[in-house]
Amino acid sequence: MFDPDAHMPPQDRTHRVYVSFQDRHGWQCQFLEADLKTPLPKRLHFTSSDKVVELVERGGGITDQESRLMLEQGISMGRGGVFLRLTDEQYAALRKQ
Repeated sequence: MFDPDAHMPPQDRTHRVYVSFQDRHGWQCQFLEADLKTPLPKRLHFTSSDKVVELVERGGGITDQESRLMLEQGISMGRGGVFLRLTDEQYAALRKQ
């Protein structure tokens, strides 16, 4: 099985976080811990779905063609979610209020 983190040094290993997004007069993004129960305090709001795609790309959520298609499908439906793999810095930013 392919492990995308296998080539990364231990200090660069990532935190697994789920982002859900919904189009409500703009794109609202909410983050959950990997248990899918514990919300993280930071929420983001974007006017464009392109920003949601950029967020997922920067968060390591697009790992292959299938994950890109799933993201595009969620955007076309107006809601969806994907797991991200965040750096320590990205994760720390989500934990701040």
